[in-house]
Amino acid sequence: MNPIEQFELQRIGAPITLFGVDASFTNSALYMLLAASAAILLTIFATSSRAVVPGRGQALAEVLYEFIANTVRQTAGKEGMRFFPFVFTLFTFILMSNLIGLVPYTFSLSSQIVITFAFAAFVITLVVLYGLYRHGLGFLKLFVPHGVPAPVLVVLIPIEIISFLSRPISLSVRLFANILAGHITLAVFGGFVVLLLGAGGWAALAPIPIVAVVAMYALELLVNFLQAFVFAVLTCVYLNDAIHPGH
Repeated sequence: MNPIEQFELQRIGAPITLFGVDASFTNSALYMLLAASAAILLTIFATSSRAVVPGRGQALAEVLYEFIANTVRQTAGKEGMRFFPFVFTLFTFILMSNLIGLVPYTFSLSSQIVITFAFAAFVITLVVLYGLYRHGLGFLKLFVPHGVPAPVLVVLIPIEIISFLSRPISLSVRLFANILAGHITLAVFGGFVVLLLGAGGWAALAPIPIVAVVAMYALELLVNFLQAFVFAVLTCVYLNDAIHPGH
């Protein structure tokens, strides 16, 4: 098995063309709907009882809520809480898509650079638009570090601009690369198990890669959560720049 095959886009149903653009329904679109539906349904199910003494589902939902809310407050301040619904939605969607991608024979959305870049580009666009809306041209203070001598600014301002423009690239590649590498590693170790089981006398060694696969799955669960969290944290950091560009 080619470990890259699991990341291929595949059309589902008949081809659809809109204004000369291929708009066919794909496995990527299907898993977007599944991830969004999973996040919505789990949230509704967990909070439907609204019990004073929460059950496991409600307790988990409340922990995630407070976890992201505290992250937003600590990173972007109280004013950043106006973006809490956006950050929480982004976090839960990425987390659900990551977890669904760990199920064998499924499709991992976060392993597609075009999807992670779309998320990152949307975040940066929101930062720029809100920064300009809130501060006007004062948002450009973001590129002028406070207390730096004027001669140094000649060199520093272009560096700050380049650094800002590279944010969607670094934000998207970090998520994409970690998920892609993890899934390829799992596929490779799984292939080792199949090869050893079919190798006659070498079958006795099959438990070794099996143990490695189990350990990798545990590690991937942690990585999937951390990558969703890191994406949310960096989103809050960038939103803080839009709220306080002079800091």
